Amino acid sequence: MAPRSGDGEGGSRRGSRRKAGATEHARVMRQDGTREEALLWIELKARRLGGFHFVRQLPIGPYIADFACRRARLIVEVDGSQHAGSGHDQRRDGYLRREGWSTIRFWNEDILRRRTAVCETILAALDGRLSEDVVAGDLRFVFASSEPTSKRTELTS
Repeated sequence: MAPRSGDGEGGSRRGSRRKAGATEHARVMRQDGTREEALLWIELKARRLGGFHFVRQLPIGPYIADFACRRARLIVEVDGSQHAGSGHDQRRDGYLRREGWSTIRFWNEDILRRRTAVCETILAALDGRLSEDVVAGDLRFVFASSEPTSKRTELTS
């Protein structure tokens, strides 16, 4: 299937930093998501959570976000225990922060047992009630200012 114009494949977007093949990989990931991702998607799709629009498996540079709200520049990640203390995730969060995205991570277990609290926490981030990094045993929120680093640099140059 030929890439659609503007989807970041086949060189159709000038200056795209999206990794080659990322869109196709994201499509596959949407089909092969985890049970926990499917349960959270029920809460996020169709603007059900505070009227905010979310997408699934959004390619951003070399990474793919589980869920993203473009308007609020918020990424929601659903992680299994293999992500505990992950250096890869810290590098990923740093990259996304520099691009102007805040990232909030939840454990699979939280999605299964405390979905209402998870949704309330996501709403707090969307509403701006979380405005600094938060790291707790059951939550990791990496806050990005309202402008990506590249735009801030351009403004100060």
